[in-house]
Amino acid sequence: MKQLNKTQGILFLVGGMLMVAGAGCFVFMWQQKVVCWVFLLGVILFTLMQLMQTYEGNDLVVKRLKRIQAIADILFILSGFLMVDTAYQYLLPLFKSQDSSGYYAYLNYVYNKWVILLLIAALLELYTTHRINYELNKTKNT
Repeated sequence: MKQLNKTQGILFLVGGMLMVAGAGCFVFMWQQKVVCWVFLLGVILFTLMQLMQTYEGNDLVVKRLKRIQAIADILFILSGFLMVDTAYQYLLPLFKSQDSSGYYAYLNYVYNKWVILLLIAALLELYTTHRINYELNKTKNT
């Protein structure tokens, strides 16, 4: 596994901390229109640094886990965009119609759905991180 240099490692950690701080502040409704951008910035830093950490080996299990991690990164980015939409409701005009059913469709399909994507991405990230570590240690010991 290609290791990140010191600057990239710091950016990786800062991105993770911005994600946690942004999501926590957003959930507790503190300056939602600002912290949604903090979360999105953290997501971008985190995913970019994680994508720079490539695997150069031949182990198919680790390659598969890295692909799953890339899916988690995409879900992180989508959750960031949906969090921004929850704060600003950019997608609401796409759902509006002559009656109020468009607003309810927006509430059902878009509003606050960033939480679901964030949960799925976090679970995938947790799983792949531990499995990649286990697989790399297993190959190192043999």
